[in-house]
Amino acid sequence: MTWKSRVTESLHIKYPIIQGGLAYLAYSDLAAAVSNAGGLGQITAMSLPDEDALKQEIRQVKAKTDKPFGVNFAIGQYRRPFEKMVETAIEEGVEVISMTGGNPAPVFELLKGTDVKKLVLVAARRQAEKAEELGADAVMVVGQEGGGHIGKHDTGTMVLIPQVVDSVSIPVIASGGIGDGRAMMAAFALGAEGIEMGTRFIATKECVHAHESYKEALMKGEENDTVIIKRSIGAPGRALKNEWTDKILDVERHTPNYENLKEYISGKANRNYIYEGNDQKGFGWAGQVIGRIKDCPSVEELFDRMKKEANDVRSRWC
Repeated sequence: MTWKSRVTESLHIKYPIIQGGLAYLAYSDLAAAVSNAGGLGQITAMSLPDEDALKQEIRQVKAKTDKPFGVNFAIGQYRRPFEKMVETAIEEGVEVISMTGGNPAPVFELLKGTDVKKLVLVAARRQAEKAEELGADAVMVVGQEGGGHIGKHDTGTMVLIPQVVDSVSIPVIASGGIGDGRAMMAAFALGAEGIEMGTRFIATKECVHAHESYKEALMKGEENDTVIIKRSIGAPGRALKNEWTDKILDVERHTPNYENLKEYISGKANRNYIYEGNDQKGFGWAGQVIGRIKDCPSVEELFDRMKKEANDVRSRWC
């Protein structure tokens, strides 16, 4: 099977598979493993405390792989400046920068005059069109099945991907509900030229920061074991259902505003669960694809399996 697409050519990768930003989890071990397997690994920049930490993480990835990798900027989720972090990524020679969770225009300004490839995560057709106008090299389009922050309109991947493909001329990378070779081929059939996976990469051996109980929950959970939180404040995101998310939803029903929610949806609460496995004091993001996750392979094993599944689909098509 030929894997060549505008995504692989633009990003200089073997397979059109991109690892999501994964707040507090996407660091050098995982990013390097994905890049070494032929995809595009990414570091999560805004989970790091400062520019020195980002510089160190970038250099650690370079020590573990000579393949391209990216740095993700969740620009609207951390309520702190990102400019110096972007400048650090440029200075360190990062080839790809992706933007999620906010207006990407200020990042595009900082990237003017560079050769950095720019990817933007969107959840609606108009957002994709705007990203193209700004100069994005590709858009990552997430359907409502995805984990973490998703769109406000509950549009599924199956509908959203072809809608965006028909609306922009730049490559579309499909995200949301994708975790194996069959889903990847479905995305290609819809017109996407690559895929992004988040939740599936958490349940891998190289996602070393994720607590074992978090990975276990991803493997044992079904698609209905996720819930949408933060909808009341206009920032919906899909998480594993647990006692903590029940508390969040209760606050959203009765006193829905950021001040009342901030303790429950904070980065600290997120880390309480994903690092320590404490579901009494925290939560973890997860997409509906957990209904398809049954094991915790290495990234290389996952890629090998996906390639075989994709080739099996192709053989049936022919």
